[in-house]
Amino acid sequence: MRSLDTTIRIQANSKSKINIKELWLFRELLYFFAWRDIKVRYKQSALGAGWAILQPLLAAGIFTLFFNRVAKIPSGAANIPYPVFAYLGLTYWNSFSNALSSVSNSLVGSQGLLTKIYFPRLIPPLAAIAVSLVDFCFAISVFFVLLVGFRVVPKPEGLLFMIPSLVLILVAALGVGIFFAALNVKYRDVRSALPFIIQIGFFMTPVIYPVSMIPVRYQIYMYINPAAGAVNTVKGGLFGEPINWLGLLISWVSAIITVFIGLWYFKKTEKNFVDII
Repeated sequence: MRSLDTTIRIQANSKSKINIKELWLFRELLYFFAWRDIKVRYKQSALGAGWAILQPLLAAGIFTLFFNRVAKIPSGAANIPYPVFAYLGLTYWNSFSNALSSVSNSLVGSQGLLTKIYFPRLIPPLAAIAVSLVDFCFAISVFFVLLVGFRVVPKPEGLLFMIPSLVLILVAALGVGIFFAALNVKYRDVRSALPFIIQIGFFMTPVIYPVSMIPVRYQIYMYINPAAGAVNTVKGGLFGEPINWLGLLISWVSAIITVFIGLWYFKKTEKNFVDII
């Protein structure tokens, strides 16, 4: 019987490329890293998963009061209450921002293990995505409750955009996060700068305002931000608004390019992680 060769050779001067075979062999470790992050997220927390729901719910209430009631910013969709509009956008944006933060800090958070044993250094960033997936599942369930409460009937075909939009969000967060994770090993300023970067990204994404408020000639440039493409597409699909297919394509291309850049920089600097972390 032919045996499976599971030998892994560690060579300091090997080319910077992703070893898919190695990642597959360490798949159980990926699972345990993900499970560890999920347990840490909810351990000794009074509300537990409630935070994943409370955060976008309270934010949607605050934005409804000040942006919709006071500033008169509409939802941009006919017969769609602003709280429903804002909550959906916040649910997807929180998935992006939380995933980006988790991935960016994953290597520093696993410092003790990185300096003691060998395993593929991509495992902590990949596992960090799991917490955002769990949070999203809890948060999106309340969105459907809001639909019932406000008597909003979503477009059935719009439901098909929910998962692809989430995938786009997480792919973009992984690409940017991997780059920052590698950078964070050498420069701890990343941890301080990241909240500011995320805050800027929030206002550059049509989360709490409709894309129609942006001048038409500038709207296409907004889709360079993959989060904007994901949020605007899922809103358009569920609320019956036109979907900018060219913009969605640009968002996907942007996300894929970001992943390649992130992986390239990660593999380029990976050999120095243990020495400088």
